[in-house]
Amino acid sequence: MATLRQQALSMVQARQRVAVKAPSNKISDYFGTNVFGISQMKVSLAPSVYKKVMEAIDKGTKIDNSTAEEVASAVKTWAMAKGVTHYTHWFQPLTGSTAEKHDSFYDALGGLEKFKGSALVQQEPDASSFPNGGIRSTFEARGYTAWDPSSPIFIFENTLCIPTIFVSYTGEALDYKTPLLKSMDAVNEAAIKICQLFDRNVKKVQPSLGVEQEYFVIDKALYAARPDLVMAGRTVYGHSPARGQQLDDHYFGSIPTRVKDFMVDFEIAALELGIPVMTRHNEVAPGQFEVAPLFEEINKATDHNQLLMDVMEKVAERHDLKVLLHEKPFAGLNGSGKHNNWSLITDTGVNLFQPSNSARENLQFLTFLVATIKAVYDHSDLLRASIASAGNDFRLGANEAPPAIISVFLGATLTEVLDELEKNGNLKIEKGDNMYMKLGISKIPEIILDNTDRNRTSPFAFTGNKFEFRAVGSQANVAGPMTALNVIVADVLTDMAKDIEKEMSSGKEKKIAIVNVLRKYIKDSKKVRFEGDGYSDEWAAEAEKRGLSNLKSTPMALDVYSAKKTKELFERHNVMNEVELHARHEILLENFMMKVQIEGRVMGDLALNHIIPTAILYQNKIIQNANGLKGLGLDHTAAVETIKEISKHVESLKADITAMVDARKKLNKETDLVKMAKGYQTEVKEAYFDKIRYAVDKLELLVDDESWPLVKYREMLFLR
Repeated sequence: MATLRQQALSMVQARQRVAVKAPSNKISDYFGTNVFGISQMKVSLAPSVYKKVMEAIDKGTKIDNSTAEEVASAVKTWAMAKGVTHYTHWFQPLTGSTAEKHDSFYDALGGLEKFKGSALVQQEPDASSFPNGGIRSTFEARGYTAWDPSSPIFIFENTLCIPTIFVSYTGEALDYKTPLLKSMDAVNEAAIKICQLFDRNVKKVQPSLGVEQEYFVIDKALYAARPDLVMAGRTVYGHSPARGQQLDDHYFGSIPTRVKDFMVDFEIAALELGIPVMTRHNEVAPGQFEVAPLFEEINKATDHNQLLMDVMEKVAERHDLKVLLHEKPFAGLNGSGKHNNWSLITDTGVNLFQPSNSARENLQFLTFLVATIKAVYDHSDLLRASIASAGNDFRLGANEAPPAIISVFLGATLTEVLDELEKNGNLKIEKGDNMYMKLGISKIPEIILDNTDRNRTSPFAFTGNKFEFRAVGSQANVAGPMTALNVIVADVLTDMAKDIEKEMSSGKEKKIAIVNVLRKYIKDSKKVRFEGDGYSDEWAAEAEKRGLSNLKSTPMALDVYSAKKTKELFERHNVMNEVELHARHEILLENFMMKVQIEGRVMGDLALNHIIPTAILYQNKIIQNANGLKGLGLDHTAAVETIKEISKHVESLKADITAMVDARKKLNKETDLVKMAKGYQTEVKEAYFDKIRYAVDKLELLVDDESWPLVKYREMLFLR
């Protein structure tokens, strides 16, 4: 009888391509067709209603009841014309994923399809059943979702989805969107004060974001044959294959046929949902890929990234594939992250991080550049905490992703500019002077060189007209780290405006006042700038000398949420209060422990119920072989040694798994959540995971290939 592994491999070999056809050869024909966006509102709503909705989107004003009724009626008509029967408030609880409860348009009592403005604006999901960090007890179930007009309503899988915030009965945020929206207001208010030193016409500043999403794709049958992938999202065991990513032949290589079909399919669905996906390619590890959209306003970009992950996973089912979004699904291979490309855009169309040929605009550019560097320096621990998770701990600093040490990369040109400004007060950016790389090949044109190189090892790098926050994990809701980034930049911009005003009130001319403040901020934040190899041991030692923290584990990093400095920062900008921060601290600690606990349980189950029995069966075969050799008077030393080796690793596995379970039981009695989480890190994860994995790796080498019970790395990653 074929093993589960052999059955899965047979299924993979028999797979057929799934035909994919776009609605049109022109993307513009179907882009946003499942979105009740601005163009749809303009043709569906009365001009006065449309104007009120646009004011709500642009200025953050509330929508009155009569306007809500008009919008609800138009949305219902549009959705039902597309075959939609249900609607939902689509929100982002602190699980990290999205949530939805579907209600029918059909009113059984009235016998008609109805959708009131009140249903559009507000619903009541159970606030005690989502992670809430103690804000809501089991008997305190009431919570509210409320419509966010700034994010478009859309249709997904025949359901009308209304993006909403999610708050408790007592008003605390129970989601990622609410703090993000507040952080946008904070950075807008602070940035306007600085912008108006340069241009009085600026009335609004919006953060923009482009999220590069990395992911793995494997066959669905191979996924189902690995209980660890199903339960934990990663392989807790797996001997490294002879061929992994060492040939560097996967990155930007030809996309495998089935994966290409899947990519085209999910891109069509994404484009119909108004998600401006732009780029697709192979990533570094075998079986790893990336999708990247154009940048958008940060709230919309965040919603789109959450939606895109859902779209990818559901479309993959049609192709008998499984998308793995875990930061580190396979040991020994690169993990996955999200590269968050963040900038600030004014309502006059200026990217505040875009250098210019204009002296005035360049001074403005340097002001925002320096403020951001200072914000990262002042609050590096908060940025580190914002990306902390059990999955991301496997990835950060592992010669594939930025280290846990937060630093800023600028490149040689901007480093020289800031050094000159700091030392001599001179301002000089020669944007117009392009350099060329002459290749000496007549048929190839000269390559225009950028002013800065790229540094893949930097967690926070300036990349020409934006900052790229590369350390965010691939499963993460980007609203968390982007909220933190918005708030810390808002804080420094607020202080900067005060310092410039102070200089000007003492009689300094405006430009001199700005330069004086910049010189001080450059000097104060210089330690966080680093241009070298972030993976190197030398950088870790150098960072320690500079006083930069290196918070290597999630429980250590999350301590910052309980710090007085953090509480004062978020309260100062009205983004989160102490109760909301405390709740997030608890939720993230509990999530970390549950992830470690699940992985530990999966390790124990696979070892005790799959691997050890297989090893013993194989050992019995060798015992028969050894006895046969002995009976014939032949040398059976090698067989005996293998028998002893198997016994040694089986016994160590049993002992370590028992000890790991005992450590978990002991820690679960701990009343202090912080101590419990740190114990899970040191007394469970660090103490036993590698030891148990080592024994399994050794058994995989000893047991014959046909008997091994688990699908192997090479089988998951290289089958096409």
